[in-house]
Amino acid sequence: MALLEIKNLSLYIPTGTEQVKALDKVSLTLAAGEIKALVGESGSGKSLIIRSIIGALPETWSVKADRITYDGQDLLNMSRNQRRQIMRRDIAVVFQEPTSALDPSVKISAQIQESIPDEFIDKGFIWQRWKQRQQISISLMHKVGIKDHERYLDCYPHELPTDISQKLMIAMALASEPKILITDDSTRGMESTTKTQILRLLSKLNKTKNLAVLFVSHDLLAVTNMAETMTVLYCGQTVESGKVKSLMKKPLHPYTKALLDSAPSFQVSLPPKSELIALKGTIPTLQHLPIGCRLGPRCPNAKKECVVTPIPRKIHEHQYSCHFPLHFPNVKGPDKEVHL
Repeated sequence: MALLEIKNLSLYIPTGTEQVKALDKVSLTLAAGEIKALVGESGSGKSLIIRSIIGALPETWSVKADRITYDGQDLLNMSRNQRRQIMRRDIAVVFQEPTSALDPSVKISAQIQESIPDEFIDKGFIWQRWKQRQQISISLMHKVGIKDHERYLDCYPHELPTDISQKLMIAMALASEPKILITDDSTRGMESTTKTQILRLLSKLNKTKNLAVLFVSHDLLAVTNMAETMTVLYCGQTVESGKVKSLMKKPLHPYTKALLDSAPSFQVSLPPKSELIALKGTIPTLQHLPIGCRLGPRCPNAKKECVVTPIPRKIHEHQYSCHFPLHFPNVKGPDKEVHL
């Protein structure tokens, strides 16, 4: 059984007199000890999926799903307190903007210590418990590559560089030793040495602590080096999912191929100073979504059948949603199936 399972998640956001469908029947699973990447360009809905999992959505927004479960527990129908306990202990999130996630009125030392569960602290006098929390805080900072801990523990969030703030968010997320870590583009803006250090830490925790990681990122090179499976999202729709090696070798959806083609790291034979490959057009706004396949207006393979929303199809462990998948030229129309 999957540790985290999302089935047909749809998210409706009110805009004046109508509602827009920001997420459209998104599905993904995360097994214990798995590293899954969630990729897609800005505006594809990656952060909205994370907020739907942890329940951090405005009350006016409407979530509909066949199920959203953690370890068999229904997250949608449990109370706010029950969900908060799971998020505090078992599911940790590193948000995209660390400076806004930290409390601006509290020093860093107090914020890290607060993230450490009480059961990790031995009984004793107040000063003894405080010292234990301080030692654990320093250890967590060292784990994420902050060696000069004395310099930052007595600071407020606004006094920290962005990369240090991001590292501190990762340290606080790991403090409770969660079973699932969700990182929302957590290595953005980091220098390559620091990024490599963080990715190695997450890989090590995955192997030694059986930590499941949902790795949300724009960095396809980091994704291919770290993740085992990948789900590709476009404009609130799941377009393709499967093993990273399989998607890299033979992507079936045109959008997945466009993402890979746009990364110079994967274009070994790309001549110097040559023009980079890019998908024409821009991602549509939520108020003007195309009917059927949302990639239709930008897709180089679009046909009239694409005005019908494609149903998910599966080949072994490789799932895609496209009427005319790549590498299968004999497929004709939305009601045909592909079998191997």
